[in-house]
Amino acid sequence: MKKRAWIIFGLLAGIVALPLALRRETVTVASHEADDRLVVLTPHHESIRQEFGEAFAAYWKKTTGRTLHVDWRTPGGTSEIRMVLDAGYKAAAETGRAGIGVDVLFGGGEPDFSNQAKQGRLVPLRVFDSRPELFAEGGGIPATFTGERYYPADHVWVGTCMSQFGICYNPQVLKRLHLPLPATWRDLGDPGYAGSLALADPTKSGSVARGFELLVQGEMLRALAENPADREAALAAGWAAGLQLIQRLAANSRYFTDSASKIPQDVGQGNAAAGMCIDFYGRSYAAELTSASGKPRVVWIAPQGGTTLSADPVGVLQGARQPEVAQCFVEFCLSPAAQVLWFGKPGTPNGPQARALHRMPIRRDVYTPENLAHSTMPGVHPYEDRGNFTYQRELTGASFNTLRQLVKVMCIDSHEEMTAAWLALRAAGMPADALAVFADVSIMPYAEGGKGDPGFDGSDALQTAAHAARIGAWFRANYHKAETMARQHCSGGL
Repeated sequence: MKKRAWIIFGLLAGIVALPLALRRETVTVASHEADDRLVVLTPHHESIRQEFGEAFAAYWKKTTGRTLHVDWRTPGGTSEIRMVLDAGYKAAAETGRAGIGVDVLFGGGEPDFSNQAKQGRLVPLRVFDSRPELFAEGGGIPATFTGERYYPADHVWVGTCMSQFGICYNPQVLKRLHLPLPATWRDLGDPGYAGSLALADPTKSGSVARGFELLVQGEMLRALAENPADREAALAAGWAAGLQLIQRLAANSRYFTDSASKIPQDVGQGNAAAGMCIDFYGRSYAAELTSASGKPRVVWIAPQGGTTLSADPVGVLQGARQPEVAQCFVEFCLSPAAQVLWFGKPGTPNGPQARALHRMPIRRDVYTPENLAHSTMPGVHPYEDRGNFTYQRELTGASFNTLRQLVKVMCIDSHEEMTAAWLALRAAGMPADALAVFADVSIMPYAEGGKGDPGFDGSDALQTAAHAARIGAWFRANYHKAETMARQHCSGGL
């Protein structure tokens, strides 16, 4: 029995380790042949890993005369990366080790990097001393833009490119559904989208969670503009409107995917009419997918007054085995050549070799006419875009985790009950009394959720699970009640 148990344990360990082993990639020089080795933990997709790995290895060889192997570690999205870091640093503390065998954290959202910084897992970056002109007044990288931080005061991380959450849609599918082209987040709440919207799970991705936070804050800013005399009441009303808008989007959704790239792919294939999508995935599929007549099958837009330009950072991890190489990697990421990699056409000067990355560089000074002429997005200049709102961290920043957990219990775990109620409401013509029950979000008012609900943000996993179960049961009961009321309207009972 003991031998059998060890065999089973070994098989399970192999299953857990196999995805990590398969996702490591050798770039330019094999590990055993390289003079130096850099271990990078990242959520970035294969094209970014390949282009930046090969470009940095070439840069390292040119500047030092030494060969380099970049060992990419890709356990999944930012949520999986957070778990890897938590487990690694916990084990390091217990064994007295300084680090976890990883040098660089590359990619993710500002909240993810801020969280790691709070736990002392990131070290100050040399680039702020070696290239101070980049961060001077009027330099290439501002400290903040559209209310988003591009680097913190302690200089332990810095943005390398920018991202926007927006809407991707299929014009042909929308025409078939007799729906107008969307321009705002509110448009996606139209019941005509029922069963044809594609969304991502915010508990699996920090950038997706930020997208939902921005949606809520957009409603709050709208409420403040409409009722500036009573700020407290406006914020409470805007918060509720934001949660109700998330409900409508979720009720229209086909699914909540763990894979961000699935959404524009399904939109392009006609399996979904539209979806929430980060800009570079939307632009990538828009460039690749067209109809037989040459018409676009994917269009990506930034919703009017509903998004910001957030940083996608890089940082050096505490206890890095190769701190010199790691610091140099950060400096390379902010060099003009590396910045052009983000939006250059393949084969153009300093552009990618194999595949366009469709991302916006963070350096203001690389948006030159020459670079834009060789870009996959020649008309895009984020620092001159007036269509974004300015993020106000004090409004929703503390609610980041609360919102992602609330979406899970309010929409994902209760999706079957939610969609059944939504379809019944739609069939009944959206009766006001049943819709009010469906859209009741009073269990999580702004006074509690806006500050970060302790039930979701606490460290006790059992208490968090019990809290989530209680709130989830409350929403499911409401959805059941709303469905019953809607059906009574259809049958003439109300």
